[in-house]
Amino acid sequence: MNFKKQFKEGLLTNNPVLVQLLGMCSTMAITTTLFNGIGMGISVLVILTCSNIVIALMRKIIPNKIRIASFIVVIAGFVTIVDLILQAFLPDLSDSLGVFIPLIVVNCIILGRAEAYAYKNSVLASAVDGVCQGIGYTVALVIMCVVRELLGNGTFGTGVLGAEGIRIIPEGYPALLVILPFGGFITLGCLIAAAQYYLNRSKNKEVSK
Repeated sequence: MNFKKQFKEGLLTNNPVLVQLLGMCSTMAITTTLFNGIGMGISVLVILTCSNIVIALMRKIIPNKIRIASFIVVIAGFVTIVDLILQAFLPDLSDSLGVFIPLIVVNCIILGRAEAYAYKNSVLASAVDGVCQGIGYTVALVIMCVVRELLGNGTFGTGVLGAEGIRIIPEGYPALLVILPFGGFITLGCLIAAAQYYLNRSKNKEVSK
């Protein structure tokens, strides 16, 4: 287990959103305010880490032919727990994220890490993988939220730094299109392009050495 390598993969070289292109549905839909991004990111991080730990613990007794069904049952249990906690303690966040919390059950990021990593590695390594991939997912969401909220609504930190956040751009100037679905596609495309440019540049530097 190499924590530094796993952290770098989750954050940059194998980021679930910007490199693996997983979890696109929730990434597009909820990244309109910082509150949504942080809430969704932490929810996925907790569910991913807990699921990885349980699946790694049970990997030797889960029959290969029903492993996907078993993964879904485990993930669904943790999704239900997180959903109920949000409804009890953060009802505004629960209402804002809506159906996208239950849909974490079939989120490709969590199923993908269960299949590709937790089912084949130790409990500690799987837990670290869940944390690192969850951090990478959260960072990608937060960046998208900041860009879309600022350019589309002219504010920063809505729901985190007050109900309406801090107004940066005067009303009437923000481009409302950015917080609409089309703006989500454009923003994500720009972030993916920037990530690929950085990764290719790093590879070229290593080759030149």
